[in-house]
Amino acid sequence: MLKKLIYMTKSIDFYFDIISPYSYLAHQKIKVIKKEKNIIFNYKPILVAGLHNLQGITAPAFIKSKLKHMVSDCNLIANKDNLDFTWNSKFPLNSLNIMRGYLFVNVDIKDCYLDKIFDAYWKDNLDITNEKILITLIAKCKIDPETFLDGVKNKNIKNELINITKEAYDKEIFGTPTFTVNDKIFWGQDRIKFALDEYSK
Repeated sequence: MLKKLIYMTKSIDFYFDIISPYSYLAHQKIKVIKKEKNIIFNYKPILVAGLHNLQGITAPAFIKSKLKHMVSDCNLIANKDNLDFTWNSKFPLNSLNIMRGYLFVNVDIKDCYLDKIFDAYWKDNLDITNEKILITLIAKCKIDPETFLDGVKNKNIKNELINITKEAYDKEIFGTPTFTVNDKIFWGQDRIKFALDEYSK
């Protein structure tokens, strides 16, 4: 009975940042998997820029050759997997308040929030840091703008994002998206199958 309980409560941790195009592609795949299988994905929002700073990494966005490869690679993946995707013309943006927002909103609307923001940035080519655009997006999830804008400034929310990012660093995670299951790390949207294999053990 105990073994069954442990199995039923096991989950795959998904470390992500909305600023990451690969996180968006992984999120689209996760949504399909969740419809087909009874698998729990525990979404762990981090600030990837903060993680890079902790790791001493220069982000690909600031290396011309890597950025060029990222654009073509993401388009290649999206086309192969038949996913709606448009490289955002304002990449990279500061996702700080967006990621704090995910932590702030109620559990029952986190999925709505994430879908609207992800799609706006990586499908509709919108500047999600523009307050007017952001307010329009969160209104679709029935989130009060004033409460939201105050909430992302809350000290506890700020600290929670810092702590989850530090948690990722302590686990030797260095980028997004990253999946962890059974204390094993799987980095990249193309490693989701390996994470699922580990989950099934």
